[in-house]
Amino acid sequence: MANIKVFQQAFNGGEVTPEFFGRMSDTKYQSGVAQMRNYIALPHGPAANRPGFAFVRETKTSTAKSRLIPFSYSTTQTMAIELGAGYFRFHTQGATLLSAGVPYEVVNPYIEADLVDIHYVQSADVLTLVHPNYPPKELRRLGATSWTLTDISFASLLAAPTGQTATPSAVDTTYTYSYIITAIGTSNVDESLGSVAASCTNNLFTSGRFNTIGWTAVTGAQTYRIYKQANGSGLYGYIGQTAGVTFRDDNIAPDLGRTVPIAVSPFAAAGDYPGAVSYFEQRRVFAGTTNKPQNVWLTKTGTESNMNYSIPVKDDDGISFRIAAREANTVRHIVPLQNLVLLTSAAEWRISSANTDALTPATIGIKPQSYIGANNVTPLIVNNSLLFASARGGHVRELSYAWQTSGYLTGDISLRAPHLFDGMDIVDAAYAKSPQPLCWFVSSGGRLLGLTYVPEQQIGAWHHHDTDGLFESICVVAEGNEDVLYAIVNRTIGGVTKRYVERMASRLNATPSEAFFVDCGLVYSGTPATVISGLDHLEGKTVSILCDGEVHPQKVVTGGSIALDNAASYVVVGLPIQADIVTLPIAAQTDSGFGQGRAKNVNKAWLRVSSSSGIFAGPDANNLTQYKQRTNEPYGSPSALKTGELDILLSPSWGDSGSIFIRQNDPLPSTIVSITLEIAIGN
Repeated sequence: MANIKVFQQAFNGGEVTPEFFGRMSDTKYQSGVAQMRNYIALPHGPAANRPGFAFVRETKTSTAKSRLIPFSYSTTQTMAIELGAGYFRFHTQGATLLSAGVPYEVVNPYIEADLVDIHYVQSADVLTLVHPNYPPKELRRLGATSWTLTDISFASLLAAPTGQTATPSAVDTTYTYSYIITAIGTSNVDESLGSVAASCTNNLFTSGRFNTIGWTAVTGAQTYRIYKQANGSGLYGYIGQTAGVTFRDDNIAPDLGRTVPIAVSPFAAAGDYPGAVSYFEQRRVFAGTTNKPQNVWLTKTGTESNMNYSIPVKDDDGISFRIAAREANTVRHIVPLQNLVLLTSAAEWRISSANTDALTPATIGIKPQSYIGANNVTPLIVNNSLLFASARGGHVRELSYAWQTSGYLTGDISLRAPHLFDGMDIVDAAYAKSPQPLCWFVSSGGRLLGLTYVPEQQIGAWHHHDTDGLFESICVVAEGNEDVLYAIVNRTIGGVTKRYVERMASRLNATPSEAFFVDCGLVYSGTPATVISGLDHLEGKTVSILCDGEVHPQKVVTGGSIALDNAASYVVVGLPIQADIVTLPIAAQTDSGFGQGRAKNVNKAWLRVSSSSGIFAGPDANNLTQYKQRTNEPYGSPSALKTGELDILLSPSWGDSGSIFIRQNDPLPSTIVSITLEIAIGN
């Protein structure tokens, strides 16, 4: 028998499948774990137990599903929008937006079954919403409690000029001249449809002759363009532009390279409503209707809803095209990266300009990149990479540009942790940039899956999170210096299904007493009290309690309140969180077999921690030893958080793996920096 020491210096390999336990030579084995439950793998190495979720409000209809959509009006004004059947509600900074003391709502026409398939994109204070069963809509923020939901009108914002006249300078019936006028908006971008033609007779080849064209001013117009019918042609060519409401034609030749816009309204009827939307190169992009699932439409450059074009086609005209694929590929997502990327139900496509930098009607280039297929969950953009849920199999795929192939490559980022995905589907996703780069996914089994993702450092660490309930929908919005995760959680309270909007707390607490490591929790802050009320949403539940930084024995909520053993002024109350880490089987350089096939017993563990308390460790979940860290703190004060090395003598247990089990049951922080194990290895 021999004694050895084994050192694990990082956990940013994340949780790996038991089928990976034999891959001891893999680079991720040295930084991976067998289980990371309710712990987050930090990109620089440590593992920290996740903060809890604070209770915000019960959804409007707990018996029906709803979902969350992020909305960012500015760096200081963000919303988690609760999208339910028939309504929108708005949550921010852990509270619900109220009007006259009740939640502010906006009515919508959506039914519960369609909510999950609504796609969206935001520009400034406008949120575009699309679904194949509904006309595309805009949710506009006019003020804090003033929002409107309207159908999109696919036309110029400017009305066509009216009151048009054409007056000759002399009476002459030799030639007939016909004119059309259009209104032009700010920066010469938006152009209205043409007016009704105005005609007169004259002979402009005669010296001094001219025609005067007039019209009524259009609201919002900056200038006007005048088009003249070419002889022997049905086309009207450009002859001039003016800021006034009259124009003189003294035999100006029409330019047929610039003609009157032709109206296009592709989403006018059921079956023609788009299912995907985004922005690219100053155009709003739509795709994936029921009747034309492989078609894509882009608005005129610089406009939101003008899809008009002209003959001949101009570079800034509206664009429409169809993906010619080997099989029917419904376009599910439009993603603006270096190129425009389309994710369909069976393949991934790159849309780029064939000849120029900008996408124009004449330079569309369509190339397939891979044949995987995406489901309907909105993909995540991380730097210049794209993460999406595969259409079949439930795995998460990574798509990024590779200069070697001059195209995009895909890979299965769930490869080392398929046990978290197999037999399940991804039903929602969100990405938090700060304080840690974390991608969050909701599994159809109700678990919250986290991915610590730093592609430039080749870090992709999975961890899973559960609670007393089921996660159903998530979104991330920026609040202060952090990106905050909001979730809708399905909980059973008193035998009744309740759906709550909850907000993940910050881990950057000012003092240990403010630590928030409970779910569906609330905080009492005020004069010392022994009864904490306002807990009706947890009626009948056993809750964990932190009183002024000290762990209080658990209580059962009765009548919406709990009674404390001692008065406290800062109390955190909520559902308990059990956070576990299980290390991988030991790979020891004791022989050519990495120590496999030999019995092992972990005698002692040294855990290097940072600002931690309440840690248990042992050979398995049933034989745990708590580290006693209280030293010289004054009587009645909480134990100080520990930073340094904890030595724990473990319960003896011989086995074939040499793994240890680390648990945090208390509502306290736990950050594991490294683990050193003293292991006895049998012959």
